[in-house]
Amino acid sequence: MDAAPAIRVSPAVLMSSTLLDPLNPEQLAAVTLPQASALILAGAGSGKTRVLTTRIAWLMATGQATPRSVLAVTFTNKAAREMLLRLSALTPLDTRGMWVGTFHGLCNRMLRAHHREAKLPPLFQILDTQDQLSLIKRLYKAHGIDDTRYPMRQLQWFIAAAKEEGRRPSMVEASDDFTRAEVEHYALYEAMCQREGVVDFAELLLRSYELLTDSESLREHYRQRFSHILVDEFQDTNTLQYRWLRLLTGPDTTVFAVGDDDQSIYAFRGAKVANMQRFERDFATVARPVKLIRLERNYRSHGHILDAANALIRHNQARLGKELWTSEAKGEPVRAFVAATDADEADFVIDAVRGHAADGVPLDEIALLYRSNAQSRVFEHALFSAGIPYRVHGGMRFFERVEVKHALAYLRLVAAVDDDGAFLRVVNFPSRGIGARTQEQVQQLAQQRGTSLWQATTSGALTGKAGAALATFRQLVERLRGDTQALPLPAAVEHVIHASGLVAHYAAEKDGQDRVDNLAELVTAAEAFVREAEFAPDAASMVTPDSLAAAPAEAPVAALPAFLAHAALEAGDTQAAPDKAALQLMTVHAAKGLEFHTVFITGLEEGLFPHENSVSAADGLEEERRLMYVAITRARRRLYLTLAQQRMLHGQLRYGVPSRFVDELPPELVQWLAPPRAFATASGPAAPPPLRAGRAATQGPSWRIGQSVRHAKFGVGVIIDADGQGHDARVQVNFRDAGVKWLALDYAKLEAA
Repeated sequence: MDAAPAIRVSPAVLMSSTLLDPLNPEQLAAVTLPQASALILAGAGSGKTRVLTTRIAWLMATGQATPRSVLAVTFTNKAAREMLLRLSALTPLDTRGMWVGTFHGLCNRMLRAHHREAKLPPLFQILDTQDQLSLIKRLYKAHGIDDTRYPMRQLQWFIAAAKEEGRRPSMVEASDDFTRAEVEHYALYEAMCQREGVVDFAELLLRSYELLTDSESLREHYRQRFSHILVDEFQDTNTLQYRWLRLLTGPDTTVFAVGDDDQSIYAFRGAKVANMQRFERDFATVARPVKLIRLERNYRSHGHILDAANALIRHNQARLGKELWTSEAKGEPVRAFVAATDADEADFVIDAVRGHAADGVPLDEIALLYRSNAQSRVFEHALFSAGIPYRVHGGMRFFERVEVKHALAYLRLVAAVDDDGAFLRVVNFPSRGIGARTQEQVQQLAQQRGTSLWQATTSGALTGKAGAALATFRQLVERLRGDTQALPLPAAVEHVIHASGLVAHYAAEKDGQDRVDNLAELVTAAEAFVREAEFAPDAASMVTPDSLAAAPAEAPVAALPAFLAHAALEAGDTQAAPDKAALQLMTVHAAKGLEFHTVFITGLEEGLFPHENSVSAADGLEEERRLMYVAITRARRRLYLTLAQQRMLHGQLRYGVPSRFVDELPPELVQWLAPPRAFATASGPAAPPPLRAGRAATQGPSWRIGQSVRHAKFGVGVIIDADGQGHDARVQVNFRDAGVKWLALDYAKLEAA
């Protein structure tokens, strides 16, 4: 009997099988979706990064995509690097040069490739937040703008907000004199940036969007090239990012958007949670409707924690809806504690931390979360006194440290001498006798002649001591440019920080060693950049704009400008944790994307969490509830909720009322470690009866402890105590601005806030 013919299995099928084996049914359905756009509702801890990365690898393994036809957008540079590392492990294909990065990073890459069409110089510089503020300061000085009437940071915010909505100055509607002035300042700012060849972060995206809008050939080129667009953290996209994605989407493009509307917490940055609701309508075609898949299985937390998160978020109305579940055990109940004061709250947390540490939980697996940074002070003081090491997550970032900024300014001048911001930062640092008056004269001369500050100093108009000092500075920069021209990037950076005098300057300071160490670390950063560019040369390559009909060729960009762009783009990324294990302190916003064995959510009082400003903001309370949802889902095994009856914050004594978020949790899930005697909560003693004014006993408003009220004279406050009955009834109100007052209900004329 003849043997059965052998069945040949292609390497692609074997590869795809290996990729798909670890996935659960919902993840498998998402990864193997046919050619159609899809919205993946990925709950906290549901493995969204695995799904996104595996989807790319599966598309390439099955021949539906190549590395060149994929565009993947992440929200941090760290996430982009991790995605590339995972892809290199999942597929044998060469992933170098793939378009994987943040919106800003990808737009930077596109503008470098097409700088002529974008009307930018080939070596344009990127302004980070502080650089932008420095430019605005020079703008105010040049045009005599009153910074007390028009605060510089207000203009900075105004410009960013306008650009994120896709509006140039001519497109911004001005309904009052102040706004009209801001629009004029915006126009002056744009002219200054164009003259100096610099762009801010928002400009990267806006200029790229306009490039695609104005050039049909470019738009069609990228639509044909990127047949698959994948977006991480889709709930965090703003208006312009959404429009940019739509421009890149052609009739044959599939968009794979992964996000969680319940974790949309960045409205203050322009994020639009409504983009998730619009996706199904905007990215569907007649032949291919958008697929919607929910990833609800959580691989992070025990059941009681997920039940608490689900119960809380159900109170939000504007959501697509999903329910997290786990195959893990229910675990321990959520623990809640009411402290008399914020100091007592800190003491409770410290005692609990010590107990968990004694049980073997590492300190860096314990997180203490708070709504605002100001709340950390009391915890930091208590931890210092107790000798418990801690780390405030999201502290001063490396590329924002002053000594690093000075070194980068010298490097920017080496790359492009007409960079006015870099010129002003270091023209007299270290001090070389070029004072404020001389710098003013240079700026006036540059403004009169329409040139850069560097060019103004070469005109010969400034003589004497000032002219000689400026000539010495020019000679230094020219020498740095010449000395570094043939050096590798790390060697060039090392030469500049020494030859500029920065190392010697800080070494001479009493406490300057840390700054010297940071300058040395900049050399290390350059070395790391070179190594990573060899693996994923996104920042060190660009597309040649001359041949759009064919596949554009990749050509290297000079290492120094690429490194400077990298430094500016990376300025928003937090530093790695120190080697020593330490308790993690951070705001809830900073905790997004992280997870811990044990989590303490502190300051759960009305006005703190939810924040008092959320009541008047559109969708404010729902965003605060999403923020609480994020906080809860950071915990894997243990979750604590803490609050205080009295708290000193911003120099004022506050009388706490429990957060509504505590009351929104099912009582059976919460174990109170201290009875909330002073609070009217569902979990404590019976709440006091509603208070009524005597003359309004039948139809007037009823008041309760914890209710927000408004008084014609004292403003908005919260009822914290009550006394008397009928015509003698009075309430004690903690007013936001006027402090604590006793008011007779018959005469106070309170209104619900």
